[in-house]
Amino acid sequence: MGSSQERPRGVTVSGDPDGRPIVFVHGVTLTGSMWLPQVNRLPDEYRLITFDLPGHGEREGETFQFERAVDLLDRVVESAADGSAVVVGLSLGGYLATSYASRYPEKVDTLVVSGSSANPTGLLGVLTRIVSAVSRLATESALLRKGYAGLWKRLIGTLDLAPDEKRQITDSGFYPRRFGEAGRDLAGRDFRAEFGAYPGPALILNGEADLLSRRGEDAHAAAAPDARVEVIDDAGHTANLHQPAAYTRSVEQFYREAFPEPSAGDDA
Repeated sequence: MGSSQERPRGVTVSGDPDGRPIVFVHGVTLTGSMWLPQVNRLPDEYRLITFDLPGHGEREGETFQFERAVDLLDRVVESAADGSAVVVGLSLGGYLATSYASRYPEKVDTLVVSGSSANPTGLLGVLTRIVSAVSRLATESALLRKGYAGLWKRLIGTLDLAPDEKRQITDSGFYPRRFGEAGRDLAGRDFRAEFGAYPGPALILNGEADLLSRRGEDAHAAAAPDARVEVIDDAGHTANLHQPAAYTRSVEQFYREAFPEPSAGDDA
């Protein structure tokens, strides 16, 4: 199936074009290529959709703004997913997916968020503002940006990923200047209330060592009508990259629980 709406720049679709769509929303400084380990491990029966957020990858020339990113996510769902999808987001992508699901619950079949159960309100909101301001100043330095990219390249080199996955992720680039822009927009926003406004099935899927997100995961789940928490062992904030097979299994299992295959007796 397809939509008559023009597909935004930086969107990649793979798998079955008629399969149930899964839209992946990447974290800050990375690109849609960070989801290659999931795209490559999920069965071809799904329609797998990744895209670059404003200021990243093919949209590098744009300033990141949260509302613009939510609008872009909506255009991706409308143009590439026929108007509704399973939405999976990590870090900044998880916050975007949360906000999107609260506004358009009819367009989100199920919601999976990782690294985004820390709610940036109160003291954490103040700290987020401070860190984002420092980041905006620091990343004016080309030397610092080069060093940041080098750290990411070394980290990705240590991960249990296929060589082609490592190459594509690093070749897509790193965009540290967007960290400060995104943090400014996240600070003070009550994502727990937005998460609680989504009525459908929701999974909070955090890495075991993502201590900041894990501190808020139970309260986050309790705020929503149909949410649960799962933890990926031996993984940190970018759990999908640290343990790609385990992360992918959790996403697929959650999907299959939400949309069980009909038994033979159901057609009788």
